[in-house]
Amino acid sequence: MTSLRKLGRSDLEVFPLVLGGNVFGWTADEADSFAVLDAYTAAGGNFVDTADSYTAWIEGNKGGESETVIGKWLRSRGNRSDVVIATKVSQHPEYPGLSAANIKAAADASLTRLGTDYIDLYYPHFDKEEVPVEEIVGALDDLVRAGKVRHIAASNISPERLQASLDFSDREGLARYVAIQPHYNLVSRDTYEGELRDVAERGGLSALPYFALAAGFLTGKYRPGTSVESARAGRAAQYLASERGLRVLTALDEVAQAHDAPVATVALAWLAARPTVTAPIASARTVDQLPALLAVAELELTDTEIAKLTEASA
Repeated sequence: MTSLRKLGRSDLEVFPLVLGGNVFGWTADEADSFAVLDAYTAAGGNFVDTADSYTAWIEGNKGGESETVIGKWLRSRGNRSDVVIATKVSQHPEYPGLSAANIKAAADASLTRLGTDYIDLYYPHFDKEEVPVEEIVGALDDLVRAGKVRHIAASNISPERLQASLDFSDREGLARYVAIQPHYNLVSRDTYEGELRDVAERGGLSALPYFALAAGFLTGKYRPGTSVESARAGRAAQYLASERGLRVLTALDEVAQAHDAPVATVALAWLAARPTVTAPIASARTVDQLPALLAVAELELTDTEIAKLTEASA
């Protein structure tokens, strides 16, 4: 049985792989989404990440499609109390920004789509620096006190704004961020490492990295001279043009061969071993894509292997 990990200073205990919900209602239809969610939870997974804006970027969608799919699945399975649900506010076309009023209205809309009366972890999706951190944290605290949100977290925020938010919470005795969701992976390290990670570490926050597989590049399926049919192929293929991307692939291949493990599992295992990281986020369009992701819970890299990957990605 895979051990669950404590999320920051909260009372939440989570599986070491967060299932990303960005594909639900996009590249995974409702039936495929249900199948993926069933397989993930059957394997011991208990942490699903989404946002109110998923998947507003698709023509004909208006945002909230992912939450709606997850809500239908929760109701049909009757397992709400067994699953940690994280969602986010600020990017939905009808609920843009982080004013106090918008945060509260967007939370109510998310609760309706999710078919639940509480959100386990609620994030401002993208920080809005024109809004004082006091207003944002105050609104989030109101949601916690109302029982609509259990814990709060930060995403896409500067080190300065994150520190100011933590300081305000501590000073006023308000709800405090327990986690941070940074863009972080083997080919994107400066998006988290450095001052932002330092603030998170000092504050006792758990990191839950998104783009953990670099839009699929770190699965190993993108190689020089190959073509992959995927909605994210353009973004993933750009890493092939860099020397670092090729170095990382070589190192991943070597470590994966030593463990007889998928490349994606090794990439996630490196991330899971980094300071502050509790669980990387990765999504699966089909059940067949899940085993390589779930295997991160069992794969433990040696110090030498971690060092090899760290050096290759420098």
